[in-house]
Amino acid sequence: MITCYVRKDEIKMYEFDSKEEALSQLKKLKGCSILSEVAYFNDSSVIPIAI
Repeated sequence: MITCYVRKDEIKMYEFDSKEEALSQLKKLKGCSILSEVAYFNDSSVIPIAI
């Protein structure tokens, strides 16, 4: 997921199917952008870790 702060009062969020696709689009976006990885709790490939 990419969160892009375009202007003072405008935020856009984009969700992608793959990390490669997100990184490709990140280079094209204007403004301050933050790339985040979203882990869904119902995703069987995620292994919970207790700290």
